[in-house]
Amino acid sequence: MKSKISFWVSGLFLVFCLTLQSPSAQAQCAMCTASVESSSNQDGDSIANGLNKGILYLMAIPYVIAGCVGFFWYKYSKRK
Repeated sequence: MKSKISFWVSGLFLVFCLTLQSPSAQAQCAMCTASVESSSNQDGDSIANGLNKGILYLMAIPYVIAGCVGFFWYKYSKRK
């Protein structure tokens, strides 16, 4: 049991260290960058705000799915 825990802890530590070492990715296309930079309203609502909200939405969905699966798995394992 101790070896399993140390394996997972060392794996998580390795992933964490690799994430810190990765350079910042700037993979935007020129058209998207230009349209976001030029879209500023007086209301404060811009294309950039919409893109940021879309990114957060797409980022949250896998976590919600994984949380639901984990919750039902936990509930099922407690019944046995």
